[in-house]
Amino acid sequence: MCGGGVSRDLGGRCVGGGASRRLGGRCGEGRGQRARSKMAAASAAGPPTNVFPFRDARAAPDPVLEAGPVAHGPLPVPLVLDNGSFQARAGWACPGPDPGPEPRLQFRAVCARGRGGARGGAGPQVGNALGSLEPLRWMLRSPFDRNVPVNLELQELLLDYSFQHLGVSSQMMSELLFECYGIPTVAYGVDSLFSFYHNNPKNLISSGLIISSGYQCTHILPILEGRLDAKNCKRINLGGSQAAGYLQRLLQLKYPGHLAAITLSRMEEILHEHSYIAEDYVEELQKWRCPDYYENNVHKMQLPFSSKLLGSTLTSEEKQERRQQQLRRLQELNARRREEKLQLDQERLDRLLYVQELLEDGQMDQFHKALIELNMDSPEELQSYIQKLSAAVEQAKQKILQAEASLEVDVVDSKPETPDLGQLEPSLEDVENINDFEPLFSEETPEVEKPVTTVQPVFNLAAYHQLFVGTERIRAPEIIFQPSLIGEEQAGIAETLQYILDRYPKDVQELLVQNVFLTGGNMMYPGMKVRIEKELLEMRPFQSSFQVPIVRVTSCFENSLNYLFSGYKSSKV
Repeated sequence: MCGGGVSRDLGGRCVGGGASRRLGGRCGEGRGQRARSKMAAASAAGPPTNVFPFRDARAAPDPVLEAGPVAHGPLPVPLVLDNGSFQARAGWACPGPDPGPEPRLQFRAVCARGRGGARGGAGPQVGNALGSLEPLRWMLRSPFDRNVPVNLELQELLLDYSFQHLGVSSQMMSELLFECYGIPTVAYGVDSLFSFYHNNPKNLISSGLIISSGYQCTHILPILEGRLDAKNCKRINLGGSQAAGYLQRLLQLKYPGHLAAITLSRMEEILHEHSYIAEDYVEELQKWRCPDYYENNVHKMQLPFSSKLLGSTLTSEEKQERRQQQLRRLQELNARRREEKLQLDQERLDRLLYVQELLEDGQMDQFHKALIELNMDSPEELQSYIQKLSAAVEQAKQKILQAEASLEVDVVDSKPETPDLGQLEPSLEDVENINDFEPLFSEETPEVEKPVTTVQPVFNLAAYHQLFVGTERIRAPEIIFQPSLIGEEQAGIAETLQYILDRYPKDVQELLVQNVFLTGGNMMYPGMKVRIEKELLEMRPFQSSFQVPIVRVTSCFENSLNYLFSGYKSSKV
């Protein structure tokens, strides 16, 4: 994929300044004492300048557009499709404002099949029709394996979506492109080659080395005299997708309390807007160990949160009312428990009285069998148990009557008068349950509200929901130079570049390094140009020259348009 929606200046060396600044003094003495501001101090100070809220952008559904009169003119107008693995773009190759040089359609190259789609449900959703991707992350499917389209069924869905929203007729579709849409001619091209062609002065194609890094992988392509040397091309299976996943794992390990809030979409936002490439990775990590450098360069990402607290909004009357309601609920709960226990005891008492009647009627065989079932030895033991159980049943009935009377008094008279201790005296079980049920109110709660000195809370809820992105700003994009950071047994960009150059004679090497061309969305990090120059300086001979030009246009769609405008009309691809 070329151009991943990020336009940055490759000349910059860090975000927010300070990445190329060297701090002198005694920063190394404070290695073990990193001075982070406390939450209370953060709340007392003004709003910090290095706190960045997440935008959480939500895609809007694409309208169904019309091609316009220019596209339906007498001359055939090409339809450009940028089939990127991260983002797809489509539009007419028409110069001028109608429909314009910009792609009329841009959407994420993913789709999701809803449940019940095969039974006449909503069916598959594509691109911007999905809205927010995070709730559907587990359902998302892509036609690409790395950056190679392998699932043609999903690829057909993406093409259907593109042609439908561009106003192209799509009746009787069964195959792709020729059979499906009746397209007369198709021009296939490599996005990085389009970019190399367009960004050279006056479209003068020469020799050079193309380093193209997209969403799924990275390629290094040598160009000799305007021709691609395909046998010496190399691929690294790392790109923006792996960097976003690595950054997500780093922050989830750092903030286990915010696992659900650390989503891939937010990690991509951090990569695109807050990450940079370190000129020297180890030296940059040493800078981050200095507390002053950390405080000046850390980016605090603010997660969304709710600042409403339940306890701070209740008045004394509301607290008293809540306590009364809780007391009534506990009394009702205990009353139900007593009734259930009384019912069980009454059933057991009836059973024992029935056995006693067997003795009185002289049915000794049945009486002895019943005693064995009751695990009793003699009639005296039966009589003693009946007396105890009868007393317990009578006592339980009296407690139920007292509880009902207490509830009636609470409902009729709610004034805070001194109650009748004989009727309203709660049981020990009620008192213990009340104390354990709601620790919000203490037993010494005064009836009259007293003025209380306001104390500033120490806990800052906003600071708790902040992600401090420090060394993660350089660790995530560093994986394309050091794949071992995520456990990949691959060579990085520098090693692969050295391997490709070693396959050519010295004169060809000198020719290739004069135009080391960087393209692709994953090459747009600030500091990338300086890092590539440093790697080339280390691998090239002493006092040899090389050049890493700055890319003016990174979008594959725009590069394809310029290629069509300049040479498509007079040549057949």
